[in-house]
Amino acid sequence: MDLSAIAVQTRRRVEDSRFVTGAGRYTGDLRPDGLLHTVFIRSPHARARIVAIDITTAASADGVLAVITGADLCAAGLKPSPGGFNVAHPDGSPAPRTDRPALAIDQVRYVGEAVAAVVARTLAQAIDAAEQVDVQYGFDEAASSMHAAASDPPAVWDDAPDNIAFRWQGGDAAATDAALKAAAHVTRLSMSISRVSAHPMETRNVLAQPQEDGRLLIQASHQSPYTLLDGLAAAGFDKAGLQIRIGDVGGSFGLKVGIIPEAIVVAHAARSLGFPVVWESSRSEAFLADDQARQLEVTGEIGFDETQRIVGLRVGIRAHLGAYLSQKSGWTVNNIGGVAGVYDIPAIHAEISGIFSHTAPTAAYRGAGRPEATYIIESLLDVAARELAVSPVDLRRRNLIPASAMPYKTALVFTYDCGNFEANMDAAEQLADLPGFPARQAEAARRGKLRGIGICNCIEAAGGPFKRIAPDIARVSLLGDGRLRVQSGTMSVGQGFETVFPQLVADLFGVSNDLVDFQQGNTDVLPFGRGNGGSSGLCVGGPALAEAATTLAAKLTDIASERLDVPVEALTLSDGMFRASGGNRTLTLAEIAAKLPVEEDVAAEGMASFKPAEVTFPNGTHICEVEIDPDTGQVAVVAYSAVEDIGRVVHPMLAEGQIHGGIAQGIGQALGERIVYDDGGQLITGSFMDYQMPRAEDLPSFTLKFNEVPTRVNPLGVKGVGEAGTVGALAACMNAINDALARAGAPALDMPATPTRVWQALSTASQS
Repeated sequence: MDLSAIAVQTRRRVEDSRFVTGAGRYTGDLRPDGLLHTVFIRSPHARARIVAIDITTAASADGVLAVITGADLCAAGLKPSPGGFNVAHPDGSPAPRTDRPALAIDQVRYVGEAVAAVVARTLAQAIDAAEQVDVQYGFDEAASSMHAAASDPPAVWDDAPDNIAFRWQGGDAAATDAALKAAAHVTRLSMSISRVSAHPMETRNVLAQPQEDGRLLIQASHQSPYTLLDGLAAAGFDKAGLQIRIGDVGGSFGLKVGIIPEAIVVAHAARSLGFPVVWESSRSEAFLADDQARQLEVTGEIGFDETQRIVGLRVGIRAHLGAYLSQKSGWTVNNIGGVAGVYDIPAIHAEISGIFSHTAPTAAYRGAGRPEATYIIESLLDVAARELAVSPVDLRRRNLIPASAMPYKTALVFTYDCGNFEANMDAAEQLADLPGFPARQAEAARRGKLRGIGICNCIEAAGGPFKRIAPDIARVSLLGDGRLRVQSGTMSVGQGFETVFPQLVADLFGVSNDLVDFQQGNTDVLPFGRGNGGSSGLCVGGPALAEAATTLAAKLTDIASERLDVPVEALTLSDGMFRASGGNRTLTLAEIAAKLPVEEDVAAEGMASFKPAEVTFPNGTHICEVEIDPDTGQVAVVAYSAVEDIGRVVHPMLAEGQIHGGIAQGIGQALGERIVYDDGGQLITGSFMDYQMPRAEDLPSFTLKFNEVPTRVNPLGVKGVGEAGTVGALAACMNAINDALARAGAPALDMPATPTRVWQALSTASQS
């Protein structure tokens, strides 16, 4: 089948009809008979020894069936989730292994770490009993900031007394040093990227339910059912005795991947008590217990020759990891190649140090290192342009990698397979009406506002992780009634795969989308699956699905050839029907299914997996305009344009929706989102009264366009879109804010650009 013949669709999302009518099927909608509720007791201290846990009163409280401690889990043969990271120190010594217990046993390492759990017949009873669990702590001084953790610190882990979790280096240090020493101009910049929390609409949760066959059914708000299955197996559960089934998910963003520590406790409780058991995080609990993200301290140096061409780039990063190191901590290293941007840079060197602290662990969040890498290079270029007194647009254009240079091996990790970065900039400048900006700026000044503009060229690796690409799998079946069914290892958590995957199969068979059913999120259906993450759905899961459909079509073609007594070469498949050339003989899918032996409603099927040889590289140009009220420091994003090359665009409406959401999250972090701990490790921003989430009124309408440069990495030519909006938005928005401040003579700001911080910067300028 010719995959290039798949039609571009703008069909509305089929899943939305149940969401907007309240017919969604989330974990919180599941209420099996006899359901028990779990409440966790969490540490109020950032660093403390657990001296004793007295559960006597709580265990005898009304409705309580169990109070569970870490010792109970150990006695049941359950183990901590494996920690560590596959990056060694420069001397070759391994990164420390920081296994993470579901319930702390000897000590706690951050406020919010779970130490015990109460299981009761009602949630109210569980809450009441949890207050009666008496935990005695011997608490000590904590290292809650990156500075405190790195300077004469109290150690988070004994085998990392300096709190250095790992050190990674890449690129050519000697060549970069030489290039910067010989440069005509060097721009140096220190910057901070704030710690944030994902806060999906649906909080984390898990329901474990014993089945009649002796297995445990685990249902959860999760983005990758197979990684949850693997995580529970690693903890000590019999993998064959588990089934993971995921329904609707109200957002994930990287938070809901891998093992959920609370799932170990809930599964143990259900197995021990013989009843279904559920845990649903409250929003307040989520602030304390969810993995957090981002937080970097960065130093950067970029050198230019006399013609303002980049000669070298050096980047040093300290990544604030929190209390535990795991494979989920690798987002900075996995995507560091993005600091090369879309620019021809002959020498690059980067070093990353992971720092432990007594704070919640950090993990992936939309983009997972990609927005941060782009932010570093794009911030450096804006500052360099001001120092060199040149247009930031011209400086970028002068250093672009030309389309003729593809494939292009950067000086740091990545090799870009294709792209036309100049075309992105051309289209974005036209879309944003860049020549009209001075007039808009002057009009804003007449209203007493400071208007700034920020540009960002962004690029990311998708479908990875880089060098550890995982395959995906799919099955397409012809059912006994002539319908088709898609079963995918990809997991939709809001992206719209329930719409686009049936569309792919419908196009290949020439039938209506309504004749294709979709299933996902069930570990009993397929042997493995990627789930969701890394913008991999369409660029890895899509080809697997297309190949599975092609396999089924080939089987059916052979059957049609035999039934119609014509060669395979004489048959065409369209409109759900095989036609023999040179005559009027036809055979529909329903007619084939009616005469095949049917096993569990399936007449025939095709199954396939796909693993690309390389990652893809979505890229684009974002342009943001802001207005600042100098009297209040309030920042308003007043215009936003973006051109994205996501390869072939199969469903523009879904792609635009993904970019809209990503831009909103980038702007949210730029303007206000920030997790803050005090010196003792207590969370200051523990509610939405303190943690500023973006609102609809904070965002303008986005003007978007696609520059399609299909990749050859997969047969669909798609590159991925899930993180694209965030990768560009963080830098575009902050560059616009700092452009407006610079025009007023104010110093540049690190994110977030809250009204207080902006007003203080402007006040500093007015006093100087």
